[in-house]
Amino acid sequence: MSRRSTVIAIVLFIVVADVLFGGWIWFQNKVSGPGPHQTDQVVLVPPGSGIQSIAQTLVDQGVIESDWVFRLAARIKQADRSLKSGEFTIPAKASIYEVLTVLTKGETVSRSFTVPEGLTVVEALAIVDKAEGLMGPLPPAPDEGHLLPETYHYAYYDTKVQAVRRMEKALDAALEKAWTGRSEGLPLNSPEEALVLASIVEKETGVAAERPRVAGVFINRLKRGMKLQSDPTVIYGITRGEQPLDRELTRADLDGATAYNTYVISGLPPTPIANVGQAAIEAVMHPEETDALYFVADGTGGHAFSKTLNEHNRNVAKWRKFKRQNR
Repeated sequence: MSRRSTVIAIVLFIVVADVLFGGWIWFQNKVSGPGPHQTDQVVLVPPGSGIQSIAQTLVDQGVIESDWVFRLAARIKQADRSLKSGEFTIPAKASIYEVLTVLTKGETVSRSFTVPEGLTVVEALAIVDKAEGLMGPLPPAPDEGHLLPETYHYAYYDTKVQAVRRMEKALDAALEKAWTGRSEGLPLNSPEEALVLASIVEKETGVAAERPRVAGVFINRLKRGMKLQSDPTVIYGITRGEQPLDRELTRADLDGATAYNTYVISGLPPTPIANVGQAAIEAVMHPEETDALYFVADGTGGHAFSKTLNEHNRNVAKWRKFKRQNR
């Protein structure tokens, strides 16, 4: 090679090297510098999304400026096959490298729904059905009372079937644990019977401190072979938990022949009448020792308890007078 050719080759090498180095510096500035978005952005990446569609989503939401720069950065970082699906919060001005870190770690936005104590399965499933981000249809309705009321956290694109199964498993675990540690001498033959009674306790009082005492009254009545005479069971026999009863119970209701009318049947109804919280389950497994056999609302949100029917009738009269005066 002549001296002239050597010089030209060296010059060309320097020029190419300079261009490549400048391009690398430009690329590093693009992937390491702040992103164009000025506020946190929530980005949804559907399951099965490829890197091209993910990059386009980020461009459309103003998180990155160039889809090909993002794709190249992902391949350089060997992250192109590790990007997760879900709902992600991208911090304001996050760089492309920082965006890749968020999408590969897979720390999705935590969502939640709450099922209060005392709802029926129909009512609980309606809450699940409306939870934003849960996908797919609801599963077939579980047996009444077999969902644990609680606040449940989930991620976007989780399914409604998964959510309901979690609620069922939570109830099974809570019931099994409580049954194993139950007090001795309870007139209950199985965890399911305990769940039935817990559902009645749950519907009878919303006062947490009263639950063990209410449970104690029902335990006393079961031991003596007395009918439970619980209004909520009568209501469930009429509505089957599909909607509230929009009127007061009548004498005909209390005399009605349903499997849930504890003014007519002896012992427990065939199934729970609502979903119960852990406190009601514990109240039944560890009821308060009491001589009381009756209780009625006292007008304060709680109940008046009594040992004898005469005393109970006086309390009922007081409750009726209170209702008339405050109608």
